[in-house]
Amino acid sequence: MSLTDASVEGRLPARDLDRARRWYAEKLGLEAAEERPGGLRYVLASGVVCLFAAQGGSEGLFTQLALYVADLDAEMAAMRARGVVFEEYEVPGLTTVDGVADVEGNYPSKGRGERAAWFRDSEGNLIGMAELVR
Repeated sequence: MSLTDASVEGRLPARDLDRARRWYAEKLGLEAAEERPGGLRYVLASGVVCLFAAQGGSEGLFTQLALYVADLDAEMAAMRARGVVFEEYEVPGLTTVDGVADVEGNYPSKGRGERAAWFRDSEGNLIGMAELVR
C-alpha cells in the first residue's frame, strides 16, 4: 500500500464544539454523521471533515477547507438566506465582486479556472467554495 491509496479527512479546530455544531447545521445544512467526545465527523459526497475541540483556533489567514459545488450562485444564495457572510477581497491577483472571484488557471484535470467564494465558520476557520470552469 502507498499513500496514493489512502483516504483523506480534513480537520478544523473549534473552541466551542456545541456552537460549531449549531452553526454547521443552521448555516450550512450539515449534520454530523458521527460524534465522539471532543469531535464531530461530517461526511460529504467525496470527503470527510471533522471538527475537534481545541483550546486555540486557526488564525484563518488562508483557505483551510475547499468545497466544490455544481452551482456557486445557488449555494451562495441559499447560504446567505441562512445568514452566512461571504468575504470580500481586493488584493493583487484576487478581487471579489459580490463575494465571488474569477480565478484564472487551474490544475489540468479540473479545467481552466474556477469561480470562488470564501466564508468563515463560527470558529473563524476560512472555508472556500468554488465552481469549476471547464
